[in-house]
Amino acid sequence: MNRWVLKDEQWERVAPLLPGKAGDPGRTGSDNRRFLEAVLWMVRTGAPWRDLPAMFGNWNSVFRRFRRWAQTSIFEQVFQALSGDPDFEYALIDGTIIRVHQHGTGAKGGLGHQAIGRSRGGLTTKIVALVDALGNLADFLLLPGQRHDSVGAEPLLDGVEIGALIADKGFDNDALRQALDARGAIAVIPPKANRVRQIACDFAMYRWRHLVENFFCDLKQFRRVATRYDKTDQSFEAMIYLAASFMALK
Repeated sequence: MNRWVLKDEQWERVAPLLPGKAGDPGRTGSDNRRFLEAVLWMVRTGAPWRDLPAMFGNWNSVFRRFRRWAQTSIFEQVFQALSGDPDFEYALIDGTIIRVHQHGTGAKGGLGHQAIGRSRGGLTTKIVALVDALGNLADFLLLPGQRHDSVGAEPLLDGVEIGALIADKGFDNDALRQALDARGAIAVIPPKANRVRQIACDFAMYRWRHLVENFFCDLKQFRRVATRYDKTDQSFEAMIYLAASFMALK
């Protein structure tokens, strides 16, 4: 089971970031480490909650605690604390499609409210991620699968100071280029073939775009992220934040 549990040095970094510690206001949480390892097992394996091994405790208790933490953004806060200060000499942005399992549908409000849409692959969710110059996740957002990747650029870049943005030609649009130029950032984006006036691109720098692709490859090693089983976007986001936190601990 070593692959599913935290090393002592990893736990020492995470423990102070979790609620329910002795001395915190309110009720003291029961065994934060076992709970976190239980959810890590879930995100690693992609198993149904009912199949959680008994060594991690009652599955329903773990699930309800997970939902409370997801609703209060605990997993996001842990990720932000562990990820440190991003290196934004340049940033990279891209999107990836996630297939939605049939168990991931049926949440209140309908698919459109849970970042689930229909594309050629059926029901899908899109993760648009912004990574720094070291290939580490800085931020992400979820979109319905049929939405264009470039929709995520403005919210992800809002308030972020970068030297350059590296992206594929799907992000080649005048609005994004003008926004980058206004903030003094270089657009390292190949122009689309149908542009009337071709735009120069620094293809030597563009080679670093593989860093965001590498990030997605590593993220999809977590099976509950590679396939979406969570009905709500809130729970799916929490799973992504936990996976990214574990990647930051390595």
